[in-house]
Amino acid sequence: MKRLIHVLVIFASIAYPFNGRAQTPDIKMVFVKGGTFAMGCVLEQGNDCSPDEKPVHQVTVSDFYIGKYEITQAEWDAVMNSNPSYFTLAPSNWKTMKIFMTGVNKFNRTNYAVPTETEWNRASVIDGLPVEQVNLIEVQEFIRRLNEMTGKSYRLPTEAEWEYAARGRAAGRNYKYSGSDEVGDVAWYGNNSGGKTHLVGTKKPNELGIYDMSGNVSEWTGDKYGNYGGSPQTNPKGETSGNDIVFRGGGWNAGSQLVRVTIRFRRPFYITGDPFIGLRLACDPE
Repeated sequence: MKRLIHVLVIFASIAYPFNGRAQTPDIKMVFVKGGTFAMGCVLEQGNDCSPDEKPVHQVTVSDFYIGKYEITQAEWDAVMNSNPSYFTLAPSNWKTMKIFMTGVNKFNRTNYAVPTETEWNRASVIDGLPVEQVNLIEVQEFIRRLNEMTGKSYRLPTEAEWEYAARGRAAGRNYKYSGSDEVGDVAWYGNNSGGKTHLVGTKKPNELGIYDMSGNVSEWTGDKYGNYGGSPQTNPKGETSGNDIVFRGGGWNAGSQLVRVTIRFRRPFYITGDPFIGLRLACDPE
């Protein structure tokens, strides 16, 4: 009996600290030295390119920081006090916990608190999954609140910054995917994901130490969609009008040709979030 009570107290101590909002997230960022690169469908992409990846054009970007990982469910929850994601296994764990603790309370005539579904989710490893099912309006609100909490100036990367970082910047090795020509080494995608997202950072990183820029979830950029031009550009920021926003990288549901570093996708900013679209943050040097 004493052992059973001891186990119960351990469970209760795990659950109780998660009342209310979680701690302010510590977003891991990677410095990316600026430079000039050829943006678009270059030779290593082979015959997989779509028309909107052309023409190849010269782009120069300034120094910036970008997230080492995709934003996780734990980080989103810490800021928004919610978890919109489709791929969370916490409810089944929570129900098992609830049944166990309810039974012990009844047997021992005790009244230990049963953690809520949100509290159990925060205490579980599932928090390391990337957040998804978020549209751009929700993402902008997340960034606004995060900046308010931290005093920093996080933002979404531009499309050019995203591709530059995914390629390993100007000195990258011209891989087809972010960090390798072997898609399975660096990406959770349609052939190996099992139809779901995976914990961030569990595949190999690219040359800059950045994870999951190919696969797992696609990632919103801050740019409105537009066709490429052939002229050199410096720090381009997409179109000034239109509703379609670019997202990059491909997700757990995509074929290998759709997780390449040059592939482009678009969605209206207001559309309901999809379970294959998340985000990664960027910021300027201070």
